Amino acid sequence: MYRCITVDDEPLALEKINGFVEQMPRLKLEVSFDNARDALNYLIDHSTDILFLDIQMDYLTGLDMLAALPEKPQVILTTAYSEYALKGYELEVTDYILKPYSFERFARAVNLAIKRLEEKADAPSADFIFVKTDYRLVKIRLNDILFIEGMRDFRCMVTTTGKILTQQTFGSFEEQLPPTAFARIHKSYMVSVAKIESIEKHRVKIGSELLPVSESYREQFYKLIGNYSG
Repeated sequence: MYRCITVDDEPLALEKINGFVEQMPRLKLEVSFDNARDALNYLIDHSTDILFLDIQMDYLTGLDMLAALPEKPQVILTTAYSEYALKGYELEVTDYILKPYSFERFARAVNLAIKRLEEKADAPSADFIFVKTDYRLVKIRLNDILFIEGMRDFRCMVTTTGKILTQQTFGSFEEQLPPTAFARIHKSYMVSVAKIESIEKHRVKIGSELLPVSESYREQFYKLIGNYSG
């Protein structure tokens, strides 16, 4: 199943696209928004696979929202205005569909997004990532990462060789890091599963640190751990 988010300030348009999503067996609608501002705030701390996004909205347009996203999912723009197509493709959107659109046109856009997601998943995985810090990109080996801690406007990556401060979001790290090797356990913590020494009373021990497993991440985390224990 591919996770998706819908954003449109017109109630009937939002209802239509949500209904189309429900007809696609490989899609799972996570949340809908009637404005881009709330959607942007959500995506700062959460990742998704496909974003269906209107352009003309009050306060913050869909294009402005895209420009502000640190990491972009597959984006399908839904709009009544054809003049924004060039700008949309400059922002590397997956597809651009004009209202009113049919289910067949919607399905073609979804299939293109899924194809790109599958190609990305099949690409050889590296054993390192690059992390933005100050004005540099620092190469970090995945095996060196212990956990990542949220600290207001920054994330602190704790590794076997030291600490790195970055403004990259947890959503960005969820895109970069293998989902079976790294787990979000709290709104402020993401951990390397391999580095967990023990789990007790909804806390994980990594080195000398005891990190909380919050209720909102508990079920997903224990399901991942259960897969390792058989």
